[in-house]
Amino acid sequence: MWLILAFLSAALLGFYDSFKKKSLQGNAVITVLFLNTLFSSLIFLPFIVLSYSTHQLDGSIFYVTQGGWEVHKYIILKSFIVLSSWIFGYFAMKHLPLTIVGPINATRPVMVLVGALLVFGERLNGWQWVGVGLAVASFLLLSRSGKKEGIDFKHNVWIVFLVLAAMLGAVSGLYDKYLMASPSAGGVGLDRMIVQSWYNFYQMGMMGVVLLIAIFKPFARFRGGKPLFPQSKFHWDWAIILISVFLSAADFVYFYSLSMPGAMISIVSMVRRGSVIVSFMSGAIFFHEKNLKAKAFDLLLVLLGMVFLYIGSH
Repeated sequence: MWLILAFLSAALLGFYDSFKKKSLQGNAVITVLFLNTLFSSLIFLPFIVLSYSTHQLDGSIFYVTQGGWEVHKYIILKSFIVLSSWIFGYFAMKHLPLTIVGPINATRPVMVLVGALLVFGERLNGWQWVGVGLAVASFLLLSRSGKKEGIDFKHNVWIVFLVLAAMLGAVSGLYDKYLMASPSAGGVGLDRMIVQSWYNFYQMGMMGVVLLIAIFKPFARFRGGKPLFPQSKFHWDWAIILISVFLSAADFVYFYSLSMPGAMISIVSMVRRGSVIVSFMSGAIFFHEKNLKAKAFDLLLVLLGMVFLYIGSH
C-alpha cells in the first residue's frame, strides 16, 4: 500500500510542477510563492482547529497532535530549509523550460549520495557509482540541449538557482527522514500531521516578511537603487490555488506512506522523482517546449541512474 501511495505522490508532484510553471508565466515570483504558502495553510487550518478544540478527528489520519517548543523548533527549521529551496526553485522555474527543470530536480538522490560521500566519508559501491555517473552524464547532455535554446549552464544564474534548490530539497528529504524516524532509530519521532500542518504556517509567516521587504519601498531597495527581488507585476491565475492543492495532497500522501509499517524511505524518495515524467509531458504538450527528443534521452539517463542507485542501496 505504501508503494502505491508513493506513486500517487509522484503523479501529484508532477501536476504541482506543471501548475507552478503556469502560475509563474509573466508573474511576480514572491507574490505567487506567498499565496502558495497562504492557501496551503488554509487547507490545514481546519485540521488543527478541530484537533485542538474537538474530538472529531481523534484516531483519524487527519488528527494533528499537540507539541511545545521541543517539537516546533524542528518544524521551524524544516520550514526554513524548504522555503529556501522554493525561493530558488520558483525563480528558476519561471525562467527555464519545464523540460530542463524536471530532469535536474530528479537528480536529488544523487546529490544526497554525493553529500554523504563528501561530508560523512561514506563509500559508494559499484552500482551507486554507475548511477552517479549516469546522472552527471545526463546533466552534461542537458547543458548541451540547453545551449540550443540559448541557455548556457556555466553562466546562467537560473541554472545556479535550480541546482541550489535541488540541493536544499535533498537536505529537506534527509531531514524528513530524521523527523519521522523513531528515537530508537536515531530520529525525533514526530507525528506526520503536526509537521505538515505547522510547517505551512511557519512558511507563510516567513514569506509574509519577505513579501513586505519586496513590496515596500523603504525595504525593497538597497545599494544602487536596485530592487531586492526581481518582481514582475502580479496578475491572478487560478493555477495558483491548484499549486497549493496538489502540493498539499502530494505531501500528505508522502508523509502517510512513510508512516506505514515496512515503508522504505529510499524507495519512496526514488519513486517520487518519477514526477518528472508528468512534468516533462506537460512541458511538451501544454507549454510546447523545444528540443524534446534530446531532452527525452537525457531524462531516460536520469531515470536509469535512479534504478542503479536503488539496486546499489540494496
